[in-house]
Amino acid sequence: MDVRVGDVVTMKKPHPCGSAEWKITRVGADFKMRCLGCGREIMAPRSKVEKGIKRIARAEE
Repeated sequence: MDVRVGDVVTMKKPHPCGSAEWKITRVGADFKMRCLGCGREIMAPRSKVEKGIKRIARAEE
């Protein structure tokens, strides 16, 4: 899956704050993501995040 830094991804399950949109801030074996609802940052394994992605909105270049 082609996910880049700056992309906004919509996940299948929402964050407890209610938002399902996350901004990707780091890519590698793990993804670092910031919740667009509350601003919380998490790091999660690439395999888990890729399974949960519903839609990818590309960052404007």
